[in-house]
Amino acid sequence: MFKGNMSKLLKQAKDMQEQIEQAQSQLAELVIEADSGGGMVSVKVNGKQEIIELNIDSDAMSEDKEMLEDLIISALNKALSKSKSDSQEKMNSIAGGMMGGMKIPGL
Repeated sequence: MFKGNMSKLLKQAKDMQEQIEQAQSQLAELVIEADSGGGMVSVKVNGKQEIIELNIDSDAMSEDKEMLEDLIISALNKALSKSKSDSQEKMNSIAGGMMGGMKIPGL
């Protein structure tokens, strides 16, 4: 009886691992966009919190250096925060709530 339960648990763990690996590859394809300064700075990141695109409007170049830096930081933080939230939500949905909101390192 114990052997049957153990093999069932191992199969479930393997299935979950495969689902997590599949989700991680999907996260690389997920694109999140954010902007700041009314669109003067826009950024795109993927679900792995990697910056894939940064655009600075030519009008923003006429702003002072500190203002432009603040706009870039703001857009990046918005996109990375949303990416992290979306990624965690996706991973939790795969785990079927078994993780109880547990944070997965690196995601």
